Amino acid sequence: MNEAIVLAGGLATRLGDLAAERPKCLQMLGDRPLLDYLLWNIARHGIRRIVLATGWLHEAVESYVGDGSRWGVEALYSRETEPLGTGGAVALAASLLAGDDVLIVNGDGLIDCNYLDLALLRRATGADVAMALTEVADAAHSGAVEVDPSGRIQAFREKTVTGRGLVNAGAYVAATRWLRGLSQGRSSLESDAFPALVRTGRLAGREYTGFFTDIGTPETLAEARVSVPAWRRKPCAFLDRDGVINVNVDNVHRIEDFRWMPGMPGAVKLLNDAGWLAIVVTNQAGIARGYYTEQEFAAFTAWIDGRLAEAGAHVDATYYCPHHPTAGLGAYLADCGCRKPAPGLLERAIAEWQPDVGRSLMIGDQPSDMQAAAAAGLRGILYQGGDISEVVRGIVEEAAAGR
Repeated sequence: MNEAIVLAGGLATRLGDLAAERPKCLQMLGDRPLLDYLLWNIARHGIRRIVLATGWLHEAVESYVGDGSRWGVEALYSRETEPLGTGGAVALAASLLAGDDVLIVNGDGLIDCNYLDLALLRRATGADVAMALTEVADAAHSGAVEVDPSGRIQAFREKTVTGRGLVNAGAYVAATRWLRGLSQGRSSLESDAFPALVRTGRLAGREYTGFFTDIGTPETLAEARVSVPAWRRKPCAFLDRDGVINVNVDNVHRIEDFRWMPGMPGAVKLLNDAGWLAIVVTNQAGIARGYYTEQEFAAFTAWIDGRLAEAGAHVDATYYCPHHPTAGLGAYLADCGCRKPAPGLLERAIAEWQPDVGRSLMIGDQPSDMQAAAAAGLRGILYQGGDISEVVRGIVEEAAAGR
């Protein structure tokens, strides 16, 4: 899944004067608008083409996002000339899609879930759409969703029903072929398309317990101005690569030599599902010695990322040191500050991703990993073999319990 649609064309009538000159997705939450958080969250899942479905105040959205390079994505625009509703907006945007699956997110809210897990759900159930669900204290505002044990959504209850319940969290993975079959006129995903899928058993859903907010009213907007910037400071698991993600064959750089460590890639998915950042930090002396180039390393890394995605997992970034202090060739002969046990790679990743350092840690299989972690102010966990998913599960459960 390499494409997404962001629904950014709503009129924001419930926000009143707050949205008279600024669309909902550009409402400021701390020092940046909601759209910045949305694009950041989409891009870190490895999605690189994002279609912004615009309408009302489209110039402001297009001016802010531009070509998308600020987030490392390609931004495209599907502009409504008249209000089409959410169903009409995605049907119009479908002409810009090239892949089989597409992530769709509302531009006025945020659910912290593993989008790739949602894609796995769609494929496993054979549904046309998989919907992220979240439990709220009072489902009357949105209408509760009923889902069976197999993951099929059975019904949408009336908004008049009060009390706790699962609601639509505003994030979906859809089959592109289904989008292309939608009516090109005005329609609603929520009122028209999704109930039709329920009747044919083609709508799946899964509950996610991570952070959720929407900014549809002045009250929820005020809350989001505090909660969303706080959410953005996630815990991060920094992972060594060789010996943690894959078996440490000397200078492994070929697909035929690659083997997962026991419990991978499930361990990375556990981090994703728990809402952690997962960042690889690796020494690559094979580049310094001339065994492979940085370009070949990048291609190999992309291949690993693809295999992770097939398992519903992703790493947010990979940082590497191509130097060696004694065996490096040419410019790679350097006693640098990035080769572990020096903390340079970790410090750079921390500066660029701004995690909550107090809740973050480094998992490595060498003393040099532990030394780098300590120098960067991180807790270090020395992995000494076995099922690494069990190591990660313990970390996640410990953090959830507040220990």
